[in-house]
Amino acid sequence: MINLSPLLSAPPVIQLHAAMAMLALVLGPFALLRRRRDLRHKVLGYAWITAMALTALSSFGIHAMPLIGPFGPIHALSVLTLGSLAYGLRAAIRGNLSAHRKTMQALYLGGLAAAGVFTLWPGRIMNRVLFADHPFLAFPVIALLAFGVLLMLARTRFKKGGRGSAFPLHIALRTR
Repeated sequence: MINLSPLLSAPPVIQLHAAMAMLALVLGPFALLRRRRDLRHKVLGYAWITAMALTALSSFGIHAMPLIGPFGPIHALSVLTLGSLAYGLRAAIRGNLSAHRKTMQALYLGGLAAAGVFTLWPGRIMNRVLFADHPFLAFPVIALLAFGVLLMLARTRFKKGGRGSAFPLHIALRTR
């Protein structure tokens, strides 16, 4: 049973972060799976980019798992997300539709799956929202999300890098 009270009693930055993440989760398929790249795709795409950017930016106001000063592993993902959004948008503007498509797909699947691993961890607010009385039931979901991220990384590693590859995975994972 979903219990929204932990989220509704959270600080406003966490509520904004969760709302934008959920909006990005919902908007993503509508923008990514449209067959025609028309005005509707652009409007949904800009809305999705805005939601993703606000999700990433609002994470800098959340300090739940600090490792280096107030920042933790989720903040590295936020920096990667902001860079990927800029790269993907720039690729579309320049007409490199292959790089745009791959970057945005990787960002949606990998970024939201990787963030889901952190978000659903027992003790976190969204874990209490979704798994109120049984927080460890999140582990199978976390395992599936982690497997999806690893599968995507492996798939990216074995693809040829270069023009049209997803930023920045093709740079970090390129074999020498």
